[in-house]
Amino acid sequence: MDVNHSAEHQLDPFPHYERMRETAPVYFDEQSGSWHVFRYDDVQRALSEYATFSSHMGGDDASGTGQLFSSSLIATDPPRHRQLRSLVTQAFTPKAVDALSPRIAGLTDELLEGFAVRGSADLIKELAYPLPVIVISELMGIPPQDRERFKRWSDVIVSQTRTGAANEDHTAANVEMTEYFLALIDQRRSRPGQDLISTLLAAEIDGQKLTVPELLGFCALLLVAGNETTTNLIGNAVLCLAENPGTIDRLLREPALIPQAIEEVLRFRSPVQSMYRLTVAETTLGDEVIPAGAPIVAWIGSANRDERQFQRPAEFDVDRGHNRHLAFGHGIHFCLGAPLARLEARIVLEALLSRLPGLSLEPGAHLERMDSTIVYGVKALPVSWQPA
Repeated sequence: MDVNHSAEHQLDPFPHYERMRETAPVYFDEQSGSWHVFRYDDVQRALSEYATFSSHMGGDDASGTGQLFSSSLIATDPPRHRQLRSLVTQAFTPKAVDALSPRIAGLTDELLEGFAVRGSADLIKELAYPLPVIVISELMGIPPQDRERFKRWSDVIVSQTRTGAANEDHTAANVEMTEYFLALIDQRRSRPGQDLISTLLAAEIDGQKLTVPELLGFCALLLVAGNETTTNLIGNAVLCLAENPGTIDRLLREPALIPQAIEEVLRFRSPVQSMYRLTVAETTLGDEVIPAGAPIVAWIGSANRDERQFQRPAEFDVDRGHNRHLAFGHGIHFCLGAPLARLEARIVLEALLSRLPGLSLEPGAHLERMDSTIVYGVKALPVSWQPA
């Protein structure tokens, strides 16, 4: 597969996706033994037809993260998926998420206080990175002093998706994280709190408690999904707005457009670029017959730029209505945390636009993509504004 791993390509994989949609929309990569799917309709089908495209990963991943995730929502099919999802859904209902609004706004203000007077900052480091970690840590009942470790493990898991192989750092982080969560689960068993882990411990499906691997799977999934992707959504949003002259002024005049702008960010620079599936039976995608048991990579980042689905897909357009992007997946695995990610992004953008006048990218800023082909975001985002 003609994937050029230069930094430039990593930050702009979209021309490559476009070539693949035109020349090889369903492509078999002999080196990895995986099939790659690039067009909107095919990606949507792979994400949603669970009877044909299974999410089950199996726990044979040498890195250890495979084991952690193999019992989580993201890697289960119905009927177990439906049971597990119904347990955790309550924590992410629009009403439950809305109740977090004042806390998220307060945290955003606190973080902004720390740098608003300076006139320049790395927005990832100062805001987009700490905010989601604090929010998800508080939801899970993680003590404040452990947040740094929590974030480090999350980064390691995401960087594993880049190399696909475990090195000593990965293995150590996986062991550390598993031991930490096991201790936390034990602690909540004897002293339950008001947090998500306590709620999951008390929950039952058909009279059965969750297994320890299932609980660990939830913890690992919430850690990464509740944290890394929201950091990238916020960073990608500021990048999109700063790159498109006039957009920030427009949103200042019409703040009601901010939610629609966030949907366009999700389409244009999807925080998750791809998802894995495994064929249950022989099937046809595009013109290709795919055997049973074949690994599939569904390229969400490509589907969201498909000319067959979106007019002028390579343009960032805050007026784009009816935006049926696949950034949060599709079907039964649609991202549970979508309402929380949208809420955090909206609160942050409203605060940035009102408190950092003249917000723009630092001239000549060198942007580097995170070490992952699955997750899309920049490592640092140097911006400046007129300090009050």
